[in-house]
Amino acid sequence: MTADGLTLVGEVASPIGDRTATLLCLHPNPTGGGMMDSHIYKKASNRLPAMAGIEIIRFNTRGTESARGISEGSYDNGGLEKHDVEAAISFAFDECGAENLWVIGWSFGTDLALRHARDARVKGLILLSPPLMTTQESDLDWWGKDGRPVIALIPEFDDYLKPAEAELRFALVPQIKLINVEDGKHLWVGEPAVYRVLSEITEVLSPDKLPLPTEW
Repeated sequence: MTADGLTLVGEVASPIGDRTATLLCLHPNPTGGGMMDSHIYKKASNRLPAMAGIEIIRFNTRGTESARGISEGSYDNGGLEKHDVEAAISFAFDECGAENLWVIGWSFGTDLALRHARDARVKGLILLSPPLMTTQESDLDWWGKDGRPVIALIPEFDDYLKPAEAELRFALVPQIKLINVEDGKHLWVGEPAVYRVLSEITEVLSPDKLPLPTEW
């Protein structure tokens, strides 16, 4: 439950054996169809616990619906979603017992991560196709001064933020690792794109599990 009293819908996929890390997923914008089942996250949930020992936590932000159900509340363009992110982080620690928690955002979810995932227990951020729509320079400056790892995958043909502009915009975060993805697109459609993203996640959280299998 959030600090303003809303119940959110979510799902946890945990490895059967040893857990190397926990990854909290912040989904793309629900106004464009984003939700906890957006394909990269659904496939991460289906594959990474078994392949890499990575626990995946997915949830719908307020007012967002998926097959699992709809979270209470109404969409607020990333404002009141602050409570959702903070509640999900608390859930990861209090209910899942996370010991090595990372937060991943995709598109709209990257703005949520940069603005709201500042809990000191979070180890770092992974950003997929960050548009920097609602993220302010003050948010980037905060992460730059904080110093925790930030890894960003920037598609060559992104609809919002391409590699050259990303290098300029993220200059306030000196520790950031910018990964420019040749031929990449904002939505990461197709199995090669999915495999690339899941491999980059594993490189950060469980590198000894690389390379990931290409068949499952």
